[in-house]
Amino acid sequence: MLLTIDVGNTHTVLGLFDGEDIVEHWRISTDPRRTADELAVLLQGLMGRHPLLGDELGDGIDGIAICATVPSVLHELREVTRRYYGDVPAVLVEPGVRTGVPILTDHPKEVGADRIINSAAAVDLYGGPAIVVDFGTATTFDAISARGEYIGGVIAPGIEISVEALGVRGAQLRKIEVARPRSVIGKNTVEAMQAGIVYGFAGQVDGVVRRMARELAKDPDEVTVIATGGLAPMVLGESSVIDEHEPWLTLIGLRLVYERNVPRA
Repeated sequence: MLLTIDVGNTHTVLGLFDGEDIVEHWRISTDPRRTADELAVLLQGLMGRHPLLGDELGDGIDGIAICATVPSVLHELREVTRRYYGDVPAVLVEPGVRTGVPILTDHPKEVGADRIINSAAAVDLYGGPAIVVDFGTATTFDAISARGEYIGGVIAPGIEISVEALGVRGAQLRKIEVARPRSVIGKNTVEAMQAGIVYGFAGQVDGVVRRMARELAKDPDEVTVIATGGLAPMVLGESSVIDEHEPWLTLIGLRLVYERNVPRA
């Protein structure tokens, strides 16, 4: 079994692969204060009773692949792999790791590991040219050429950030549940805010993707647009440009990168 761990700014997603199939997944909050020992206990709690794994931490795990946008968590996970999975091959995505994705930007080391991992998975699943829209703490748009090269992207405030900002900066507003309202024209403050978030972000996605596609390919219709991230379902039904929804895109990319860096036994 391959354990994949995608550490985002807000949530950490874990996936368990049996070959190419994801057979289990978990989502937990990302806490940069957790130590390696605390993370090990958390992993044991999630996986200890799984029918495909053993009772002890590490039983049944043949490999680990990790990417993280939070350096302190990456440091602690590195210690977890050393102390608790010492005999298990582990790939931590950082400079020098083979991803199979050429990065054609001004400063390649500035590009988040998760964005490169997403690009690797998008090329493997759908080919290029492609645009990946990842709905996380930030909403990111990543452009991949027809040859599978990462050529740049867009970073915008995410849905949850926008909701929190409205609640904090609006004197008569409050934090709301992110949900689809009854109609675009809200009949109360909560529905009006929900409409602004859901339909506002759908409009943002459509506008940004169309502009990117015109720069990415001579025929914009050739560009495949893939949505991923925990909040993607909120926008899927309202956006007119998304072709595919792959909730486990980053985990699939981690599996691919692991296979490129660890020789098969």
